[in-house]
Amino acid sequence: MLQDILINWSPQETRVAIVENGAVQELHVERTLERGLVGNVYLGKVARVLPGMQSAFIDIGLERAAFLHVADVWQRQPDGEAPPFVRSSQPQVPIEKQVFEGQSLMVQVIKDPIGTKGARLSTQISVAGRLLVFLPQDDHLGVSQKIPAAQRDALRTRLQELVGKEGGGFILRTNGEDANDTELAEDIAYLRKTWARIRDAATRLPATSLLHQDLSLLQRVLRDLVSEETQTIRIDSKEQHAVLAAFGREFMPSAAERLSLYKGERPIFDLFNIDDEIQKALGRRVDLKSGGYLIVDQTEALTTIDVNTGGFVGARNFDDTIFKTNLEAAQGIARQLRLRNLGGIIIVDFIDMVREDHRDAVLAEFRKQLGRDRTKTMAGGFSQLGLVEMTRKRTRESLAHMLCEPCDACKGKGIVKTARSVCYDILREILREARQFDPREYRIVASPKVVELFLDEESQHLAGLSDFIRKPISLQSESAMGQEQYDIVLL
Repeated sequence: MLQDILINWSPQETRVAIVENGAVQELHVERTLERGLVGNVYLGKVARVLPGMQSAFIDIGLERAAFLHVADVWQRQPDGEAPPFVRSSQPQVPIEKQVFEGQSLMVQVIKDPIGTKGARLSTQISVAGRLLVFLPQDDHLGVSQKIPAAQRDALRTRLQELVGKEGGGFILRTNGEDANDTELAEDIAYLRKTWARIRDAATRLPATSLLHQDLSLLQRVLRDLVSEETQTIRIDSKEQHAVLAAFGREFMPSAAERLSLYKGERPIFDLFNIDDEIQKALGRRVDLKSGGYLIVDQTEALTTIDVNTGGFVGARNFDDTIFKTNLEAAQGIARQLRLRNLGGIIIVDFIDMVREDHRDAVLAEFRKQLGRDRTKTMAGGFSQLGLVEMTRKRTRESLAHMLCEPCDACKGKGIVKTARSVCYDILREILREARQFDPREYRIVASPKVVELFLDEESQHLAGLSDFIRKPISLQSESAMGQEQYDIVLL
C-alpha cells in the first residue's frame, strides 16, 4: 500500500503523519521539552536494590528513579547459547549479587516513563544504525527474523567477513537485506565510532550523566519509518529540510531521494485534514462510514473497544448488517490503534455473530489489518463471552496521554455529579457545620447551575433547613467554580 510521509516542524514540536491511500494511519509527535528517552544511554547510580522483587531502582538524573529488573541485567552467554534479547536457559544470578547501592552502572532506556511508572532500563547496551544494531558487549552475529530463513546464513557469513576480529556483536536489520558490502562497512564503522564516544564519556562524566542520545524524530523518519511503499517525504521547514537532507545523504541515500520541501500556502497537515483526524482520535466515539461506530475507552490497566451498529440498516437481513459492521470495524480498530498509539492489553467487543463463518472472516480481516502495523501485535480468537483479546507492544505514551491531561472538573473520572446531587451535599454539609459552630449566617458559594437550582426547585428544602438550624442561608454564584465545587462560608 503506497504511503506519503508529511512532516510539520516548529521550534517547539515536530509532528509526522503517515498517510496511506489518503487516510492518516500513524501520527508521531515529539516535543522539544518532552523528547522520548528510549535508546538513551546513561551512567546511572544504583539507588536501591530490592531482592524480593529481583529489581533495582537506578538514578539517571530524571524526576523519578528508573527501574531495572534482573532479567534485563546483561550476562555473557556461553558459546552456542541463545542470542541476545532471547531469554537464556542458564539460571539467573540474583540481582543482589550483581549490583549494589551506590554503584555506577551504564544503562540504556528500553521503555519511556508512562504515567506514574519510571523508565525501564537494561544493562544490555545496543546502538542502532541504519542497517545494523551494534551489541558492544556480545560477539553474536544475528539477522532479523523478518528476513526469509533461506537468506539468513549467507547474510550472516557476509557480516562475519565485514566485522572481522575487532569484536562486538551485530544484528542485521530488515532494511539491510539488500545492502552492499560498502554500505554495511560504513554502518559498522559509524556504530563503532559512536560506541567509542559513549565509552569515553563514561570515563569523564559523573554518575547520572547522559552518555548518548538516540536520534531525533526527524532523523528516525528516514531510519525507521521509510519503506518500499513510501512515495514522498514532505517537510515544511526549509532549515530542517537542509539538515535532514544532509543526514539522509550520509546515512540513507535512498530515503533522501524521496525528501522534498513543501512550499504550499496551506499548512501541510491541511492537505489530508490531519488536524481534524487528531481531534477525532482524542474522542471516545469513532464513526464508521456505514453508520456504525466504535467506543474507545482507555484505562490504566487496559483499553476496551466496543462496536455498535448505530444507524446502519443497509444489509438484507440482521446477520448481514452485523457482519458488514464488524468487517468495517476490524479495519477501523486497527487504524485507531496505530493512530492513537494504544498499547498493552486491548479488549475488542465486536457485535455478537451467530454464524461461525462470519466470526472467522471478521477475525481474519482483523489480523490482516494488524499485520500492517509496524508495532508488534498479537490477537487471540473469540472468547466464550464473544470478546477478542489482543496485545500491542507499548513503547511510548499514547496520543491522548501525550496531548491531554485529566479534567480539573471531573479529576479524570469522565463524569461529574449532577447539580441536584451537589445541592444535597451542601445541605448535609451545612447541617454538619451547624452542630459544631454557631455563626450569624451561612453563605453558599457555588457554580451558577447549583445556585439556580437552590433558587428554584430546591428552594423549599433550603428554607426548611434554614428554619431547622435557625440561621439565615444566603447564596453567591461563582462562575469560575466547577459544578462539583462549592464553599460554605460562616459569617
